[in-house]
This record gives sequence, structure tokens and C-alpha cells, in this order.
Amino acid sequence: MLPIISGREGDLIKIEVTIDLSGSMLEAEESILRSVNAVGDVATVEALKRFDADGDPIMIGGTKWYSKGQVPKIYNTPYGVVSVDRHVYQRGGGGKTFCPMDDGARIIKKATPRFAKIVSHKIAHGATAQVMEDLEQNHGRSCLKATLQDLATYVGAVVQTKEETWSYATPELAGKVATVGIGVDGTCMLICDQKWREAMTGSISLYDKHGERLHTIYVGAAPEYGKEAFFERMTREIVHVKSLHPRAYFVGIADGARSNWDFLGPHIDEEVLDFYHASQYLTSAASAIFKEEEERETWLDDQCHSLKHKHRAARKILRDLEQADTTKMTQSQKKDLQACITYFGNHLHQMHYARYLEHGIPIGSGVTEAACKTLVKQRLCCSGMRWTPGGAQIVLSLRALAITESRWEQFWQKINQYGLPEIKID
Repeated sequence: MLPIISGREGDLIKIEVTIDLSGSMLEAEESILRSVNAVGDVATVEALKRFDADGDPIMIGGTKWYSKGQVPKIYNTPYGVVSVDRHVYQRGGGGKTFCPMDDGARIIKKATPRFAKIVSHKIAHGATAQVMEDLEQNHGRSCLKATLQDLATYVGAVVQTKEETWSYATPELAGKVATVGIGVDGTCMLICDQKWREAMTGSISLYDKHGERLHTIYVGAAPEYGKEAFFERMTREIVHVKSLHPRAYFVGIADGARSNWDFLGPHIDEEVLDFYHASQYLTSAASAIFKEEEERETWLDDQCHSLKHKHRAARKILRDLEQADTTKMTQSQKKDLQACITYFGNHLHQMHYARYLEHGIPIGSGVTEAACKTLVKQRLCCSGMRWTPGGAQIVLSLRALAITESRWEQFWQKINQYGLPEIKID
């Protein structure tokens, strides 16, 4: 038996439904789910009608619009598909139409906002085919793949459109922000032309005076010719964080790539070379200098410990490397040793790790490198996946918003408050 509305009082409605609990427990649960979804459909129709106009002429931008009558439209909801008759308006001279109900209810591509929120969040974390199966198997909600893709694409386009004008509040933190660590890095993904190209990731992490990470903001950008768009987004985020925490100490944390430091330099108070990359070069140098594994590992452990905990250790290690005996080394070993010497020589000013640790300054770019994995690799580099740059950017925009604490909810609160901007999708 289908649900029926048995009572009304203002915005309150009472819905009666009969549920068949016969059969096994699993069969009873499936019956309950179908009934709950049916109740959801009935309630959603009534909720949508609250945002409809009464058919009288309305004024928009100083122009009078007239109702063409109530026209039926199909809507996707979290519970199923419903049809609603609603007023559609048009100016006296014709032209485009306007639906007060769609605008007031924040309808997104024929979907209710809650369904759009569910779908876009799921697609931020998994392939569309998986989302389609999840909805059907776990929510009793079948939906066309194209519908899900169109919906997520539209929401992602809204995220991109409002990047410059919508700012997001930092969630309540467990301590006072003393240091802000900024990192940028790239990772490769497969584009439809069968070429591997570099996607960019960025992280802005807030730390307390003890070096404990309080919050991280993630930014992702699909492969593009040049990195200007990514750096523009990162710059906007950095400027916003500086406005919130003007007294914090800003540090850049990255590997030795020149392009990273060219971007980070104007935004930070100090440069920090990622400790892990420095230790990798020491590993190669140890293999070149020592033949015995035990001796090699002992030396490497000592150097890494000194580099991290002793002041001016990097300069001493560099001198020791420059004085290493190369007479019995192969050309390959000499090359590895020289690479380490060059690396340390170029980055001594970024390797004051003992002082960094004393002041609670992070010394590793692990947050940014982890972002390469969680933001890009886990979602965009699954078996068989190939992307257009535009499609990849849609997913990265959704995913960065979803994995940055509190931003997903704030985004939908803004949609709820301000409505949808006019956007164009290529």
C-alpha cells in the first residue's frame, strides 16, 4: 500500500504507510527500505510545493513576469523520482522562463539539493559506475549513469566558479596557530591522449607551537600547459589564511625543484627542504662510499640523526662528503656522491633541521606527498582510468573540498543561502 498523507498542520504533515514484514529478516528489511523511500518521495513532493508561486504575476529586475500555468517536471530525490506540477513564468514578450520553485528549493540539474550533495560526494570518492551500484544496492535508489555524471559535473563547476568569491572558515582548532606550512608537489595521471601528465597538489597546514598539525587545506589541479591556474588558486588560499592568522610563521616545505621555490618564496618567511629527500641523497652517498652493508647503515643512521638534531650538521656532512675517498669508486658511485654534494651545497640554507624542530616547524613534506596519493592517485589513477583535463578538474575540485575538514558542509550551506550561480560547462 502506497503512503498517504493523513493529516496537515502548517508545515507539518502526517504520512501513513503499511509495511509488509513477512518473510526472512532480510526480506523484511528490503520491504522497510522500499516503504521508507516511498514515504520520502511523498514528503519531498510536499516540501517542494512550499517553494512554488501562487500563479500571480511577479516582478524580476523591474519587469513583470506571468505564469504559463502549472507544468509538470521530473525531479531526482534521495528516495526516488517524483513528478511535481509547478508554475513556470515568462515575460509578456516571451523569451526564457523562470521557475520560482526550482530557484527557491535550490534545484540542481533536476535534482533536489540533498540528492546532488549525496551524488557529488560519492563521485568525489569513487567512480560513477561504483556510485550507481552503491545507490541501487545500499539505498534502493536506481539512477542512470549519465544523470549522476551530469549532476556531479554541474556541482564541480559550481565549486570552480565560486573559488574566487567564496571563502571558507577554519574549523574550531584544538590550539593556537603558530606556524603555517605550505607545500606543493606534482604527480602523474593518464590523460585521454594516452600521455602521462603532471597533476598538481598543494597543502596548507596549520600547526601549534609544539609542531602538532591542527588543520590542512588541500588544493588540486588537473594537468595543464603551465601551472598558472593552480598557483593562482594556491595564492588565494594563502592570502586568506594570512588574513586569518597574521601572526603565524609561514614556511615552505618542498623538495629541491626550482619551480616549487619560485612559487613559495614570496609567500613564506622561511624555506625548509623536505628532510626525507635529503636523507635519500645521503642513502645514495652511503652506497657509494661504503662497501659493507653494516658499515653503510651505521654511517647513514649517524648522519641522518645528526642532520635532524645537531646545529650546522648539514655543513659538516657536506665537508665530509667532499673529502670522501673516490679512488676505488665506480663512475656510477662517483656520480651518486657528486649528486649528493651538489644537492647539499645548493640547499644548505634550507637544512637547519635542529632549529626547525626546536621551534615546532615541520621538516617533512609528507602532508603534500600524501595529498598526491589521497587527492589524485586513489581516485584518478585506478585501473583503466583515462581523463580529459576538464573531467579530472571537476573530480579534483569536489575531492579537495570533501577531504578538507568542514569545507564540504560550508559549501552546501552557501548553496542553501545564496542559491546557484549561473555557470557554463564546456
